[in-house]
Amino acid sequence: MDMQQDERTREAKYAVGDVVRHRIYPFRGIVFDIDPIFDNTEEWWLAIPEEIRPAKNQPFYHLLAENEETEYIAYVSEQNLLPDETGRPVRHPRVDELFVVDDQGRYRAVFLSTH
Repeated sequence: MDMQQDERTREAKYAVGDVVRHRIYPFRGIVFDIDPIFDNTEEWWLAIPEEIRPAKNQPFYHLLAENEETEYIAYVSEQNLLPDETGRPVRHPRVDELFVVDDQGRYRAVFLSTH
């Protein structure tokens, strides 16, 4: 084991382009950025009900998110995400700006593409 690695972080379970859903709340989305550990405000973190407040020392994901009513950006801890296995496309209006769908139906980030 590499002792130089910061013990507060670990490898992210999900990657940019993965479609995930929230473990508790009824929304899903596409990962478009990943923070190795919590990188939001203390006020944001404290606003989460204590009984479901996630640990800070885990990956946090920026999602192009959607629920039944609307689309938005979400910031979610790894412990609160599960793979979305519905196979339904994500309807968020920024999907076409940030991703292309490959021939297997996976989202590929255009902002990470190599030329």
